[in-house]
Amino acid sequence: MTKELILEKQKQAVEILKEKDIDMWMTFVRETGNIKDPMLDMIVGTGATWHSAFIITKEGETVAVIGSLEKANMETVGTFKRIAPYLKSVKEDLIKVLSEIDPKKIAINFSRNSSLADGLTYGCYLELIELLKDTPYKDRFISSEEIVAALRGRKSTKELTLMKDSIKETLSIFDEVTGFLQPGKSEKDVAEFVRNRVKEKGFDFAWDEEHCPAVFTGPDTAGAHSGPTDRKIERGHVINMDFGVKKNSYCADLQRTWYVLKEGETEVPAEVLKGFNVIKESIQLAAKAVKPGMKGWEIDNIARSYIVENGYEEYPHGLGHQVGRVAHDGGALLGPRWERYGNLPYMELEENQVFTIEPRLTIPGYGIATIEEEVVVTKDGCEFLSDNQTEIYIIK
Repeated sequence: MTKELILEKQKQAVEILKEKDIDMWMTFVRETGNIKDPMLDMIVGTGATWHSAFIITKEGETVAVIGSLEKANMETVGTFKRIAPYLKSVKEDLIKVLSEIDPKKIAINFSRNSSLADGLTYGCYLELIELLKDTPYKDRFISSEEIVAALRGRKSTKELTLMKDSIKETLSIFDEVTGFLQPGKSEKDVAEFVRNRVKEKGFDFAWDEEHCPAVFTGPDTAGAHSGPTDRKIERGHVINMDFGVKKNSYCADLQRTWYVLKEGETEVPAEVLKGFNVIKESIQLAAKAVKPGMKGWEIDNIARSYIVENGYEEYPHGLGHQVGRVAHDGGALLGPRWERYGNLPYMELEENQVFTIEPRLTIPGYGIATIEEEVVVTKDGCEFLSDNQTEIYIIK
């Protein structure tokens, strides 16, 4: 992430702190080469070896309390206005900074709902409490979850430009896949073709290469988060692929569906076409309801109900998640009110958040039909960032 973009996100963080009336956001870490806080790339731009505190206040101050050997690197990175280097212990300098600012509410990097705000290990938390045991600050901690959700979710103009580029490149590779698919090739063959194209183009994968892309052909395939297998493409199969590239630090996450014509077939069977169209229509219905202030579960319920009303089982996951620097980003989720999702489906949608919309259904005897598009929430609705799949792709 460029220094320019980091400083832009820091400035945005200050406004979020003001909005939520939180005096200080402190990201406390150690040995980030082993365990890296998810927010470091976005707000710092480098790592740390010793105990370190990266602080942003609602007054716009930025302070890095770091080991003395890392001072020169931090100055070169240039993302924090004030650097407080220490030699023997972080305690004295950290308490000094806290005393000067005297925050009443300190958001630190733990969360029960979001992994992106939960970079503080339990050991580090205990150490932080010990360091501050003789101060009032240990009793002023709150979760940074709200700050992280807002900061990662509210995309800037620059971020949206980068994301559109990643989407464009992902769709270009999907187009190449259509020409590659044919009976006899395996899911692994398709995945290898895609991975080679990603590497040839110099991109990264939006998630673990082991199952990026995820490729599924025919009925009774492996689960949605499984890697590709040796299963062969056959005539009469529905094929779907889940894939995204990461370019310039921003991800895309899209899915597309194909049908392989049987011998003598000239068009897609009615039952396959129905399943595909129900998915397509459920996406449009959900997108039409997306706007700031709506809760994620309300959007999920629209697509889920439509699919069930048309005679299919409900999909076993949320309708959509946020995308950004990682494939599953931000806070609010377009998901059902299931315990496993915690508070995420109850959060309100905000302008400039980017979501996937990705329902799925099983077409008995043929396979899984699914489409995944990306939308950005606008002032009074949403706009698609991806060119929609409007017809099922046919392999002859």
